[in-house]
Amino acid sequence: MPYKLLFVCLGNICRSPAAENLMNHLIQQESLAGEIACDSAGTSSYHIGSPPDRRMTAAAHERGIPMHGCARQFTTSDFEEFDLILAMDRDNYADICRLDPTGKYRDKVRLMCEFCTHHTLKEVPDPYYGGQKGFDQVLDLLTDACQGLLGYVASVKNDRHQSSCLDSH
Repeated sequence: MPYKLLFVCLGNICRSPAAENLMNHLIQQESLAGEIACDSAGTSSYHIGSPPDRRMTAAAHERGIPMHGCARQFTTSDFEEFDLILAMDRDNYADICRLDPTGKYRDKVRLMCEFCTHHTLKEVPDPYYGGQKGFDQVLDLLTDACQGLLGYVASVKNDRHQSSCLDSH
């Protein structure tokens, strides 16, 4: 069964689809298709059904990363569906946690930048109202975070595998 990741931002047209598509690109490069599954969502309903932002699509395309998908809103069923939910900033994190008032799923929700190994920013800034430089910065951050996340998921999957092997003896 694949390890399931959900990337979440406000509108699900810039940061979270970029993270989803970038991670899928890395998964393909590492021949891990079927091992890790990705999706993205937004905390708001502003852009439901919309494709990724054209400026983010252009910036990703320049790096050889195809952008696919359409915006959807985060739902409480996502807590059950996904192994890890990655918020792009503290506001998204808080919005997600508000949908889990008992804290049952709190250990599944993390900030994306926690997985950065080179960048020191704690949040992925929203490039929507900025210029092209903002989209490039987001992709730089997400590349760093996705590479760190890939290492994290590999170690978690390895731990799960070892645990299941021990359980079967």
